[in-house]
Amino acid sequence: MNLETIFLIIYFIAMIAIGVWAMRRGTQDSEGFLLGGRSLGPAVTALRLQSSSMSGYMFLGAGSLGYTQGYFGMWYAMGDIGGGVLNLSILGRRMRKLSQILGSLTSIEYLEHRYPSRWTRLIAAPIALFCIFFYVMSQFIAGGRGLEMVTGVPYVWALAIAIGVIVAYTFLGGYLAVAYTDFVQAIIMVIGMLWILIATLMAVGGLTAGNTAVAEINPNLLSMWGPDGIAGVQWGVIIGALLVFSIGYMGWPHVNVSHMAMKNPSVARRAGLYATVYNLLFIPAPYLIGVLALIIVPNLADPELAIFEVADIVLPAFAVGIVMAAIMAAIMSTADALLLQSGTIASYDLFRRFINPRMTDRQSVWVSRITVLLLAIIGYVVAIVGAPAVAQVVIFSTTVLGAAFVPAYVCAAWWKKANTVGAISSMIVGTVVVVVWQFSGLVDVTGIDPMGVGILASTLAMIIGSLVTQRTSPVPAHVHEALVETDRVGPIPARLLTGQNPALGGQVPGTHGSADRA
Repeated sequence: MNLETIFLIIYFIAMIAIGVWAMRRGTQDSEGFLLGGRSLGPAVTALRLQSSSMSGYMFLGAGSLGYTQGYFGMWYAMGDIGGGVLNLSILGRRMRKLSQILGSLTSIEYLEHRYPSRWTRLIAAPIALFCIFFYVMSQFIAGGRGLEMVTGVPYVWALAIAIGVIVAYTFLGGYLAVAYTDFVQAIIMVIGMLWILIATLMAVGGLTAGNTAVAEINPNLLSMWGPDGIAGVQWGVIIGALLVFSIGYMGWPHVNVSHMAMKNPSVARRAGLYATVYNLLFIPAPYLIGVLALIIVPNLADPELAIFEVADIVLPAFAVGIVMAAIMAAIMSTADALLLQSGTIASYDLFRRFINPRMTDRQSVWVSRITVLLLAIIGYVVAIVGAPAVAQVVIFSTTVLGAAFVPAYVCAAWWKKANTVGAISSMIVGTVVVVVWQFSGLVDVTGIDPMGVGILASTLAMIIGSLVTQRTSPVPAHVHEALVETDRVGPIPARLLTGQNPALGGQVPGTHGSADRA
């Protein structure tokens, strides 16, 4: 057994141990399992949000973009660097406060409570579940490939091991396990990525020498216009690149649940600072490593393995295991969040809401766990039968999620006239436009990325749908009162801590936590 494998085994055991700890701390009620009891502070909130949004894409897709497109990939990095502080600043405090006033325990339930109609959840839940499944499948594939390369274990078994570890601690500890493992994994990710970057710069003789060598391959790779230069630039694609990881992930349900799990609304301010510092350290590195990999591993058959291959060459043997743990951390920190969100949507947002409303908290938790297992098995089979490119799956899935849900989440917190008709129209239009744009070839014809078109279309649908139907579908009085309260800084009044309106789904109203400071 090599040193790299030993490090990975230790890492896997540590993650499962966190899951056991979280289970013993108490996660059998819905709020504990789904939101960690709304108990998380700024550091855990920030790093959990960032690590769950970055995924194995940063070690595979980002490196691949750098390797094939040069510094063009930095457009994606620029969008991602500001994404965390944008998300926390725009949604964090208000979503935390509003979700508690409305008694929401999931990010999809939150949409139904803000836009009261069973159709809100019936439309939102399947869209989210479909996209999240393909997103999590891409993480499984990335994990299997990484383990295969490091340990020499065949892909079939490496994939099974990666999925097994992720499922184990997610199954045991719920959101609390996901949050704390993501926090640890985020730290491992940034240490590992910076280690690879520093070793890579040393291997090529520094950034200036590295850029000079890349220029000999293709000078256009040193610009942000791509290998064909400015003449081949598609500005629509650049706009989409900036949007997908900045504004786009304000529409990702598995990320937005981080806001709802904060200890109190004021956590969002410090969390935004932590997220920005973390992003500045971490995000540019994989794109830069991908560019410099052209020198270290030229003519690479699979560009998605650029960072793996570079790490194996430039790092000493004892460090490779630690860095490979960082790569697995990036993959697992997103996969666990996606799996938990999938289980939540299936059990709480669909089964409990529409099939068995009398289901107890304990039963709901177990339905969520069973769903996690089933999705893991299905994902494993699909990944074995025909594994697609990780970057393509990630970008498409997240684009649909962004276009479908960004206006719904942003307007939920900020626009008092946003109503049910506008929200439903927005989700449907955003999803349809992205899918049609992607698969009809309009991206190539127009040079415009689906994200930009999708968010524009869904935003217009939200505005038009809401304004046209203000009289026939007004915002309910209790929702309007809750929105007014989110404008205030201070504790939530006791009279508003009544939980969910009984008319929305038959739950018994009750408080989900104390009156927290804003």
